[in-house]
Amino acid sequence: MSQTFEFYDARAKEAAAEAKAATLDNVRERSLRAEQTWRGLAIQARKVKTEREKALQASAEKRAAEEAIASS
Repeated sequence: MSQTFEFYDARAKEAAAEAKAATLDNVRERSLRAEQTWRGLAIQARKVKTEREKALQASAEKRAAEEAIASS
């Protein structure tokens, strides 16, 4: 199951809020590390989605060009 940018972004925001509310240094540091990890995953998910959309668009354009050649 692939997760979305929105899912990862929400987890990052939750971790940031936990870090802000933390009174213990180790809890704050753990939450900040979690936020950084979630943000990285969000960026990666957005990149994968963008690349997938580009590939689908290129494939559709190629198919359309091939159909145009075949029908002429």
